[in-house]
Amino acid sequence: MSRAILFALLSLFFAGLLDVVYKRYSRKERSRGTYVFGIGVVWCVLQTAALAMGEEVLIVDATSIRYGLFAGICLTLSNLLLLESLTHINISLGSTVYRLNTIGVVVMAFFFLGEALGGIKLLGVGLGIVAVGLLYRPDPTAMAEENRGRFLPFFLMAVAASLFRAGYGVITRGGILHQADPQTMLLLCALSWIVGGAFYARLREGRFRLTKKKVGYALVSGVLVFLVVDFLMLAVKYGEASIVIPIANMSFVMAMILSVVLRFEPFSLRKGAAMVVACLAIAALTLAAG
Repeated sequence: MSRAILFALLSLFFAGLLDVVYKRYSRKERSRGTYVFGIGVVWCVLQTAALAMGEEVLIVDATSIRYGLFAGICLTLSNLLLLESLTHINISLGSTVYRLNTIGVVVMAFFFLGEALGGIKLLGVGLGIVAVGLLYRPDPTAMAEENRGRFLPFFLMAVAASLFRAGYGVITRGGILHQADPQTMLLLCALSWIVGGAFYARLREGRFRLTKKKVGYALVSGVLVFLVVDFLMLAVKYGEASIVIPIANMSFVMAMILSVVLRFEPFSLRKGAAMVVACLAIAALTLAAG
């Protein structure tokens, strides 16, 4: 199980970097759909290259396609909603609400995957929820006056993103338990980003235009998404979803540290306390992994 924990921590690290890049992109009015489309293209290329260089053979069967498509739809929707929410809420709040999918993962894994709920596991998840609660209060100084009245719908977008993200994690684990091919699922997820991003840009935003800056953001974010998802897939492959996914979800700590260093938002004792509690949560979940 220690191998699964290592993969989860690597996913945590790169997810924190990705959240900061997301926030930086969302600080200006840019197409979210085009961005997701570009990320999907980069991710698809990297995933294909990794498959070509590895020893694994791509297995295309009904089970892999079914789970891969459902997982891809959930992941695409979760990231589009997260990007939209970060337009009007700060990164600490957006990232931590998004990581609340820990709750959904544990509940879904218990009901649909038959994973046990132990005392230490519940303690770890509970500490994670406390850490999120410490960061929940929105910072009015981080929001423009005209956006404060629009806080609730964008907060609810972050909640919806969290639920779709939880669905992705549990569907991935369920696919692996039903012998779905992980590489096929990942490729289908990348293709879902390409198709979903393009449709969102055209139908929701009414525009689809690539610029040098968007391409640059897509390249960086595509590499990060590839690392985040592949390490999470490995973590879920070797460990229980209700343990490794909560650990990976603590990436908001990394996002918060970077946002303070880059002066996206100020540091506070409340944020420091949240980081300490989050570390205790990781320790408890690691102990639960045995």
